[in-house]
Amino acid sequence: MPRFLVYLLYNLLLPFVLLFGIPGYIFKGIKRGNLRRNFAQRFGNLPDEIKNLESKPLWVHAVSVGEVLVAAKIIRAILQMAPEKKIVLTTTTTTGYRVAEKELGNRIIVLHNPVDLPPVVAKVVKQINPEKLILVESEVWPNLVRYLHKRNVPVLLANARLSPRSEGRYLKVKPVIEPIFSLIDRTSVPFESDVARWTALGIAKDTITVPGSVKIDESVASSPEEKIAELTGWLKENGYTGGPIFLAGSTHAGEEKICARVWQELREKHPDLALVIVPRHAERAPDFKPELEALGLHPVSRSNRVQSTTQQGTVYVSDTTGELRAWFHLASVVFIGKSLAGKGGQNPFEPILAGCPVIVGPNMQNFHEMVSDLVAKKGITQVPDESGLKNAVDQFLDNPEEGVQQAARGKAAMDSHQGAALRTARWILNGE
Repeated sequence: MPRFLVYLLYNLLLPFVLLFGIPGYIFKGIKRGNLRRNFAQRFGNLPDEIKNLESKPLWVHAVSVGEVLVAAKIIRAILQMAPEKKIVLTTTTTTGYRVAEKELGNRIIVLHNPVDLPPVVAKVVKQINPEKLILVESEVWPNLVRYLHKRNVPVLLANARLSPRSEGRYLKVKPVIEPIFSLIDRTSVPFESDVARWTALGIAKDTITVPGSVKIDESVASSPEEKIAELTGWLKENGYTGGPIFLAGSTHAGEEKICARVWQELREKHPDLALVIVPRHAERAPDFKPELEALGLHPVSRSNRVQSTTQQGTVYVSDTTGELRAWFHLASVVFIGKSLAGKGGQNPFEPILAGCPVIVGPNMQNFHEMVSDLVAKKGITQVPDESGLKNAVDQFLDNPEEGVQQAARGKAAMDSHQGAALRTARWILNGE
């Protein structure tokens, strides 16, 4: 389809999409908090510090928490190589914004991304005046990409992630998305197999490089030691006296109840076993609290710092953002969510690198290639259902050394990705 026609249709439909999406956006904003904060930035009203920049900055865009954490690794690597470089990071969600401020707020400028309307895009680009735009993992905004392309500002897609589900959807509308993707100047991907997949969507093969997965790379990750100590103190304040910890991380609807039932059954054999739940979306905690209480459990929320308990059946709920990585270092065995009751899976790599045995359900489509490799190398445990989860956790509690060995095998499988952030930063700065 001709590019002008794609953009004509997009810009005719976009106002209606935005209009119908407003109620959902407002609802999510209320649940996640900070809806009004910096709302005007989304329509191009940027702070004065943008206008006072003495040189053209790199503009990095990341959608939400997961992409922001990947962006943070890349940005740290860039600043390690070029400390004088000015960087602007935009993010779509309020939770992503909070994590960006926490991770990098004193080193870069953090903003909410503009809506992709032509007048807004033009206003924002004029104010930021970027040297390059780096889109992290996904979310290619058509008007923004075209506007920068017309002004000879390079657009890079870094650590480009393409789940099988997204790939299938894109291929169905290839005539529509190919003219947009073809405007991207350079792309970096985590795995060699990704090259053909992105090429099929319109990105030129000779513009794609494979530096490895930044998501897996821990070579420039910030140390969580201070946060680990803080979490340990919170556990002790709320009745934890030691013993193994079963961590349910990045859970989605229905998985909190599954993990709680597994924990209840396992405590008959392992009475000192503690359960920590870290939902993928912190604002969901009030939704599943009644489910835990219906099981006779007593959920204690991380967000309520004054809470203290020694009650039987205490479940620790970490409903604060940006702490999951530190929790992995406290866990004895980890279940990664969106893989049993949900579909697609969440990132299983950080707990492996933290030395934990990791268990996932059958639905890991978003990480299919790497999980398949880890299963083949016995670096991760994949179970079919709730019963399988219980048996796997029980086995690791009975044989802790087996969990250590599994994590070691998993880490060995991912060693090739260490240094990916530095390689990506060099690619961004120098095109290498």
